[in-house]
Amino acid sequence: MILRKIFPFLDWVKGYTSQQFQGDLSAGLTVGVMLIPQGMAYAMIAGLPPIYGLYSATLPLIIYALMGTSRQLAVGPVAMVSLLTASGISTLVEQGTDAFIQYAIVLALMVGIIQFLLGLFRLGFLVNFLSHPVISGFTSAAALIIGLSQLQHLMGVKLPRSHHIHVILQEAIKALPSINGLTVLIGLIGIALILTVKKYFKSVPGQLVAVVFGILAVWGLGLTEYGVLILGEVPKGLPQMGVPIFNLELIQELFPIALAISLVSFMESIAVAKAIQARHKNYKVIPNQELISLGLANIGGSFFQSFPVTGGFSRTAVNDQAGAKTGLAAIISAALIILTLLFLTPLFYYLPKAILASVIMVAVFGLIDYKEAQHLWHSNKTDFAMLLTTFVATLGLGIEQGIGIGVILSLALLIFKTTRPHIAILGKVPDSRFYRNTDRFDNLEVRSDVMILRFDAQLYFANINYFRAKVDEFAEQKGKGLKMIIINAESINNMDSSAVKAVEDMVMDYRAQGIEFAFASVKGPVRDAMSKAHLIEKIGENHFFMSIQDAIDDYDQTTSQKFDGYTTQANS
Repeated sequence: MILRKIFPFLDWVKGYTSQQFQGDLSAGLTVGVMLIPQGMAYAMIAGLPPIYGLYSATLPLIIYALMGTSRQLAVGPVAMVSLLTASGISTLVEQGTDAFIQYAIVLALMVGIIQFLLGLFRLGFLVNFLSHPVISGFTSAAALIIGLSQLQHLMGVKLPRSHHIHVILQEAIKALPSINGLTVLIGLIGIALILTVKKYFKSVPGQLVAVVFGILAVWGLGLTEYGVLILGEVPKGLPQMGVPIFNLELIQELFPIALAISLVSFMESIAVAKAIQARHKNYKVIPNQELISLGLANIGGSFFQSFPVTGGFSRTAVNDQAGAKTGLAAIISAALIILTLLFLTPLFYYLPKAILASVIMVAVFGLIDYKEAQHLWHSNKTDFAMLLTTFVATLGLGIEQGIGIGVILSLALLIFKTTRPHIAILGKVPDSRFYRNTDRFDNLEVRSDVMILRFDAQLYFANINYFRAKVDEFAEQKGKGLKMIIINAESINNMDSSAVKAVEDMVMDYRAQGIEFAFASVKGPVRDAMSKAHLIEKIGENHFFMSIQDAIDDYDQTTSQKFDGYTTQANS
């Protein structure tokens, strides 16, 4: 059992069938063929020679297939992580240099170590600090930046590198007189082919169709003589094994971007893994094991010249649709990439860069989530504002700054909501023992001498003053007839020492004014906190009840008068 937790592949190896192999073989070959042009294209996004995209699609796939809990997740280079890699390293060294390549490999090692440790110490919950609106806004802006950064390859001109969209557009407009018409034509045909095949022939990898077209067109028509830029010599052979070279200074420089990639890539991976697993009931995706497996995939890949990788949306969907049943499909994909590295790289000599640009543009523009923005505009203006702010910040300030602002916004909103949680005054549903929010339900019975409050959050140092202020505000609205305050504690999950002390002070202050307190539906952890601080003893055990109605009945009995003077509150 322990071995199966460490090596999830032992679950699917046992009882493996020939029918499963047929599905894995079909899916593995399909994804492998798809991964060849994608890997080279995403390496270009990362600022690396295209061959490093193929290096990154070998060992990491095999490691994840053995260690990961998802049986359909397709790990390898992805657009988002490639962009983060380029944006993080380009601020330190110039793209295209040997130092840049070494930094990318070290970055993969750091990302792997961070993810492995997060999984080992069960810290996968940290990704929850990246809210969906922030990720959506960041992804959409990053997709625009990635796509437009490929304009130089689509136009056949040289443009300065930038991660600011206004700079990219300005330089592209300036270069319009110098564009190569044939290059633009090849790129546009590539885009059209990918979209057409994707729409009408879903089982066929459109990227490969575009690659074959581009190579044949350039080779057959001799388009290099007309200024069409090609990949040229693609190195042959497997990546060389080597230990990434790094020092303390480099680790400090790369740590912020390594942490960002670790969290963003895991979020992308776990989201698609869970979405696919929902269709398959024969296994379960375990988030912390996913972190460990992705971490080991990046660590192992870094020793074989890989840049950071993760699970990708499009390839995973294709993998599932093509019939993948187990992790063997990923191993077959990796084997196909290895065969390509050993024997087939000369075939890509005439591949035009415009085709790789078309592959990138189609892939990343599909990440622009305008539907989410429309949905949030109608359903949640606060989340829409977070999405829009992150989107604009990423476009205007850059990738790292954009995601940084998004994280700060997420944390700020979280803190705001926990310091000012929902609080409700409750009234009785006529002819029942139920109590509901007077702001949401009509015709509730509200007593003039009793105030019933429900606080929908834990009580701790950051919100206890807000809680006391609201109690005082509502008590003042009740007026001098108020004799009893009942706290419905069913939504309070915990109390810290600051909250316990503040509640004690509040109860004693109101008792001095002749107003008693009672607590209903107090949960175990809250009761424990109050008991350890002797607060239950100070308030009185007889002031704690199983339900609001029990508290009301006890109050009426204690005062020796059944209160029958309810007023009915109707909401307008």
